Amino acid sequence: MSAELLYSKDHEWVRVDSEGVAVVGVTDFAAEQLGDVVYVDLPEVDDEISAGTEMGEIESTKSVSDLFSPISGTVTEVNQAVVDAPELVNSSPFEEGWLVKVSYQALPEDLMNAADYTAFTQS
Repeated sequence: MSAELLYSKDHEWVRVDSEGVAVVGVTDFAAEQLGDVVYVDLPEVDDEISAGTEMGEIESTKSVSDLFSPISGTVTEVNQAVVDAPELVNSSPFEEGWLVKVSYQALPEDLMNAADYTAFTQS
């Protein structure tokens, strides 16, 4: 986990990349719970996504789960490396395993810092 990241209750992380652009991924906690990720379905570039709503799907050897967007905005980039090699979500969830970049106006106020997310996952 990283102090510069923000976290959602749906186990996605958000990192502000530059002014008005954020990178979104799945937390290591979620990746561990899922098991070996074998498929990721992500939104397309220019898709509008809304905080708290489904933006894709992640499939592992254990289950299929919806991916929920932690922020609202427009998808500006999709990580093709994760589509081609979904196991990056397990091996490098905070670096190479990011999912999408999103152009946004404001970050939701319900995102948690690292300490709050740790407490949330341990409750």
